[in-house]
Amino acid sequence: MIRNVIEINEDKCIGCGLCATACMQGAIEIIDGKAKLVSESYCDGLGMCLPKCPVDAIHVVEKDTDTFDQSRKNIKATPSEEKGTLGCGCSSSESKSFERKPVVAFDMSAKTPVKEVSAQEGSFVMPSELMQWPVQLRLVSPNAPYFKEADLLIAADCTAFAYGDFHRDFIKGKVTVIGCPKLDDNQANIDKLVQILSSNAIKSITVVRMEVPCCGGIIQAVRTAMLKSECIVPYSEITISTDGRIKG
Repeated sequence: MIRNVIEINEDKCIGCGLCATACMQGAIEIIDGKAKLVSESYCDGLGMCLPKCPVDAIHVVEKDTDTFDQSRKNIKATPSEEKGTLGCGCSSSESKSFERKPVVAFDMSAKTPVKEVSAQEGSFVMPSELMQWPVQLRLVSPNAPYFKEADLLIAADCTAFAYGDFHRDFIKGKVTVIGCPKLDDNQANIDKLVQILSSNAIKSITVVRMEVPCCGGIIQAVRTAMLKSECIVPYSEITISTDGRIKG
């Protein structure tokens, strides 16, 4: 019979498993690191998996195929009931938000709390300022709630390793995404950024790059995405030297 079913582009698939989690019929499994449609008769054709795919690797097509197996309706628990476990068995793409509070510094010799501290004070402990997970641009969902009206930090992968106070000086108070303009598909990064900027009323954008020439690709990606999405917000660029300094 002629009906709708999904098709998966395995060349684009990154094996994150979000589609397998979203499919209530168990029609999708992660096999050898790629999402695969187990049986077309398992697919109801509604496409609930489409918005979960971070790389747009799934589409609904109309074709002559087997009738939908009605016994497959809602055979799986909802994602919330599954506690975030993905079809690939990992939680690398599960969206999470974190509330950051002052931490307690410890005198390690006495093993007793000294005082409550914040990142600005300097202390025995430098707390993380990361506000959400995941951070890889290829893994984040453009519809994740933490993007709504966020101050967005877009950073090249190496910057956090080169600059010592990256959490305190850059991540604090921002939603963070990272990518590598040399190793990533920069067009895919542009497309993902367009989706994020178009859908979330982003308040500001900060881009942090390394001084090496290839890192200019992340600037090009962000500027292009801003133009395509018509996202006109406060914007700044910061360059980090390979020896860990902010370049003027």
